[in-house]
Amino acid sequence: MILPAIISIVLAASALHAAEFRAGAATSNITPDLGSSINGGFQDGKAAYIHDELHARCLALDDGTTKLVLVVADSCVIGRGIFDEAKKMVHEATGLPMENMMMSATHSHSCGTAQAVGQSEPNPMYQRFISRRIADGVRRALNNLAPAKIGHGVVDVPQQVFNRRWKMKPGGIPPTPLGVTTDQVKTNPGINNPNLLEPAGPTDPQVSFISVQTPDGKPVALYANYSLHYVGGVGPGHISADYYGVFAGRIGELLGAEHQDPPFVGIMSNGTSGDINNIDFRGGQAKEGPYGRIKIVAEDVAQAVAKEVKNVKHEDWVPLSVAQKEITLGLRLPGKDEVEKAREATKQSKLFPRMETLEQVYARETVLLADFPIEVSAPLQIMKIGDLHVSAIPAEVFVEIGLELKKRHTPTFTVSLANAYHGYLPTPEQHALGGYETWRARSSCLEVDASTKIVAGLEDLFAKLK
Repeated sequence: MILPAIISIVLAASALHAAEFRAGAATSNITPDLGSSINGGFQDGKAAYIHDELHARCLALDDGTTKLVLVVADSCVIGRGIFDEAKKMVHEATGLPMENMMMSATHSHSCGTAQAVGQSEPNPMYQRFISRRIADGVRRALNNLAPAKIGHGVVDVPQQVFNRRWKMKPGGIPPTPLGVTTDQVKTNPGINNPNLLEPAGPTDPQVSFISVQTPDGKPVALYANYSLHYVGGVGPGHISADYYGVFAGRIGELLGAEHQDPPFVGIMSNGTSGDINNIDFRGGQAKEGPYGRIKIVAEDVAQAVAKEVKNVKHEDWVPLSVAQKEITLGLRLPGKDEVEKAREATKQSKLFPRMETLEQVYARETVLLADFPIEVSAPLQIMKIGDLHVSAIPAEVFVEIGLELKKRHTPTFTVSLANAYHGYLPTPEQHALGGYETWRARSSCLEVDASTKIVAGLEDLFAKLK
């Protein structure tokens, strides 16, 4: 005799597997005007030349019950207001819950300014433009939903990632722009610096990726994740999507996905790369002209991924789910005396209100931080795609954090700069070593234990999604 409860379970399982899995992808152009601000440096840049267009690249997934959307936008950093506005527009137009969308920035340093950072200020019209274009891209991806199959994989590309924080010989670390003399590491110490001892942390060589195909095996989209800060080496005043954009195009070529209708969409998201870049400070890399290193990195990564896609098992259907929560994080803010001293230092600039020296730049940061709240709300999110977990953290996450999450929850990867922006996220251990990523500024002001709280919050979400 078959019990009614068992019959119900069997029928429910049959209904789930009878559901049709669908996917859709699209891009939306977010290139700024010539003359626009370019952020990512201590001095503001101005767009004088469009080398390659910037995009928001969108992937929509639907298991018949739940829809999820992943978006990666070509920008150095994007604040929560822009992302939330885009999500709100999508929700109002389609009914898709805002928490079912994961949006992140690539961290290319040759894009239009979307959020105030360094001495760059965003144009409100460009901010609204980005929100609208992201929303349009998501809606187009949803409109493109069609029967599909999905798989995920991992491949190592260790030769393009290096820890940029170095322990140095005695006397090899100068005082910080804030006058601190206790730093034990130096960020970007210079190639073949005679004071180099050893990197202060590890790297993550893995490229994780999600591959989406039509039922008959034609590529629809590929969403990748690599823990590499950015590459750089573009021309002066150039707007460029950096290696993220080159990868997006090259992976389509390698998969034979040119001239499709709708077009194939390649996507590269930023992993946990807060302390990782592409420079071998021990030397050994040939000097490249503009875009030379970008092309090398993109080619290496795309070739490795394209080869590994052939080994991925694509499923006709997988379940989708998502969990999100807000956590409160404290900020490291200056005292009244520090602010007054900093205000006097800014007045020493001959180009006031623009700052000339690093000391003046950080003095200005101190003055601006005086108006910040004592704490912020940070969104944490995990999407579950079959057995794969994709975590989202709204910061420039140190690689140690991503490696720990991978160790605990394989298969998983983490998207940095996602859904909001709260600056660098070192571990407490890396905080204790000092270095550029810990110097107090608007891009580095989270409390020392912020990463501990974020990981604990993500663990809650992992448990919820079991």
